[in-house]
Amino acid sequence: MTRKLSIQLLGIILVCIISLTFIGCDGGGGTTHSDSSKISGKKGTGDHGTSGETCTGFGPQAPRDIDSMSGENARIFSVAPGYKDLNLCNIHFHVNAEHKAKDYSIYAGDGDHGHGGGYQCVDSTSLTEAELTAPLNNSCAGVVPGDTIEVHWVYSSCDVQPGEGLGSCMSEACGNPNLRVEAQVFMVVNDASAVNFLDLAYAGNMENGLHQTKALPTNTGSPVVFLGSTTGPTYTEQNCSPYQVTWSVRPHCAKVDINSLSNWCASNVFNEDHAHGVRKLVTNPKLLSEIK
Repeated sequence: MTRKLSIQLLGIILVCIISLTFIGCDGGGGTTHSDSSKISGKKGTGDHGTSGETCTGFGPQAPRDIDSMSGENARIFSVAPGYKDLNLCNIHFHVNAEHKAKDYSIYAGDGDHGHGGGYQCVDSTSLTEAELTAPLNNSCAGVVPGDTIEVHWVYSSCDVQPGEGLGSCMSEACGNPNLRVEAQVFMVVNDASAVNFLDLAYAGNMENGLHQTKALPTNTGSPVVFLGSTTGPTYTEQNCSPYQVTWSVRPHCAKVDINSLSNWCASNVFNEDHAHGVRKLVTNPKLLSEIK
């Protein structure tokens, strides 16, 4: 086998691995738990890897409580450039917030392999009957009015096109990108006056030669920026993610109209039509970076 062919095969393998592992095991294109265990060197368990020894040798993990600034993980990597200097490569969302903040701190429970876990917006308990009315059509599987979702806009330093899965964030020529995730937590409501998700979507937009979303939320507080990892229910404090991500998480919830979200789920370049599961909150300080 030639050296050139070996390099090409390695690139393909890396693309497949990151595509499968970023979002996690959720029945929607994610990796199985046993696959993830092979990547991290940890053995899969019946409790989804939540028992046993804490990961060692890994960089800082996510999700986390963004109101807590402390962290003891000594692994350092460069903060990714701002999103306007990167290519948008993927958009997806999780039901319930993976991260935690004062505004979304209602604990939904451990969940079942990521589904039903995470955190809900505090104001989700005071939504009106009209806001909770089921829409006539809903193309987003696993999402109903009243749900909390966390949306991730994923950006890459690679010269790539937005597309399906996190494999779209790298290429054969760019296997170790700077990754940045802009995150926003929403309450899903049936209300046309709420945020129109299509205003935050990708529609072929290019700015300075880079793929960009139409807009990002600007009225939900200053984003908390920190070093972390990929998320998704495949990973735990005992089964850590090896990938390095700069996170930018907004601290306040907003309302998003389910009809606009449904329209996006019905047709988008990312082939996203369902909610993904959540990774359990990382609380061990040895697995968290310090927020500065």
